[in-house]
Amino acid sequence: TRDLDLITNAGFKFVRMDFGWEGTERTAGVYDWTAYDELTAHLEQRGLRAIYILDYVNGLYEPMVEARRAVGEPAPEQHVASPRHPESVAAFARWAAAAARHFAGRQILWEIYNEPNGGFWRPKPDAAEYTTMALATAKAIREAEPSASIIAPAMSGFDWKYMETFLQSGVLEFLDGVSVHPYRAPNRSPETAAADYKRLRELIDRCAPESKRGKIAILSGEWGYASNTKGVSLETQAAFAVRQQLGNLLNGIPLSIWYDWKNDGRDPADNEQNFGTVTEDLQPKPAYTALKTMTGELNGYRLERRLDGTAETDFVLVFVNGAGARKAAAWTLAEPHVVHLTA
Repeated sequence: TRDLDLITNAGFKFVRMDFGWEGTERTAGVYDWTAYDELTAHLEQRGLRAIYILDYVNGLYEPMVEARRAVGEPAPEQHVASPRHPESVAAFARWAAAAARHFAGRQILWEIYNEPNGGFWRPKPDAAEYTTMALATAKAIREAEPSASIIAPAMSGFDWKYMETFLQSGVLEFLDGVSVHPYRAPNRSPETAAADYKRLRELIDRCAPESKRGKIAILSGEWGYASNTKGVSLETQAAFAVRQQLGNLLNGIPLSIWYDWKNDGRDPADNEQNFGTVTEDLQPKPAYTALKTMTGELNGYRLERRLDGTAETDFVLVFVNGAGARKAAAWTLAEPHVVHLTA
């Protein structure tokens, strides 16, 4: 509850969380939603919404296989395979549909798997396998709960060949959004994602049914910068966190998830342990303070436009609220300098 209170106080509105298959279906066809009932209730009490990731494996339906967790690991390990055969695909789809029915009306976004083009699809990434599963799951959810919000594929980076296979399958008929994880190296700022978003939007519209062209959102489902010794400084992480959120809005991305909520450990050299907005013991980092300031200042405001007349490296975004009041959020990619603005 302390985590959730701090999340709420920072002005965050969504929590993205694994919704594990194996932990909720321990006996074939018997589903236990107890833990997620409790979590969902705590989120709702604070005005937070969930993105639940329908993910991973179940040893009831697939065997153990040799697989690497990520590229570059020294040796493969034994893991349960992802749902890639007809029986396991059907079981995954039934389970997902049952979850959507159980939580109907709770404003949950259901995301089909996590980074299947990376080490999470076992034994190795396979666009055709994942697409078969995702299509079956999206259809099952839509049939069980027609008003459900469904997003996919939670792709790691912009894997264009993989994404084309997925989008050309007809799955967009059932999706409300396409989710991507636009990670980039520490020396590549959030603004560099603009060209990737543009290319993805064009691809979605080419593949979408005519009735849905221009209506399928792109979501930034996971993206952050680690404040480890080989990553970015605490101050740069804070600046990038705010610029990621604002830049995504400028590119028509309505929802952005910062990875991660809190540090996973205390090792300053470890990349994975330092993505958080707070430390592992919940002490605010500069990123937390920066995001809380942004959400507080812009609460009730919507993006109106980017001001013209400045350098390409200068960003001045104008926000307006229901009463017509305006605020500007401004930053530059260049060295600090003075600009004169005309509203």
